[in-house]
Amino acid sequence: MDKAILWTLLLIGVVLLFFGVRKPFIKDTLLVFLLSAYFSTFIGVFVVEEKMLRYPVRFLSEYFEVSILYEYVLFPVVCMYFFQTTRHSRYIGIALQCALYTTALTIVEVLLERYTDLIEYNTWNWIYTFISNFLLMIVVRILVHLINKRERWLENDRREV
Repeated sequence: MDKAILWTLLLIGVVLLFFGVRKPFIKDTLLVFLLSAYFSTFIGVFVVEEKMLRYPVRFLSEYFEVSILYEYVLFPVVCMYFFQTTRHSRYIGIALQCALYTTALTIVEVLLERYTDLIEYNTWNWIYTFISNFLLMIVVRILVHLINKRERWLENDRREV
């Protein structure tokens, strides 16, 4: 049953990725996807190596100790949608939407931890998940905003020359 849940989550993640990559914002969307996958890998490896949590049933279990499905597909896809829905939001709107997305992710993780063998908390708990996901989503959002701001600034300098 647990493997079926993992395959279902993979299918959901791939479908959401397919529909989430929109033509006008493809650069930003892919940048958010790749940055969130990159940074979540460091957190995931640290948490697993420190034995704060473990994944008894894993996707591609013979190769990875971490949850590659979450770190390389599901979390980046959620970050992608978060970025798209907050593209023109103010700071308070960004923070509130980030809290909503993070709450949804945390609830799903807690349910998976309680009712399946996909996640097992040792010293980890849902508060750490909420805080780390919230901060990571905000950091990625800020980084992409700064990259876009710098790109516009460089574009304006080129026009002046």
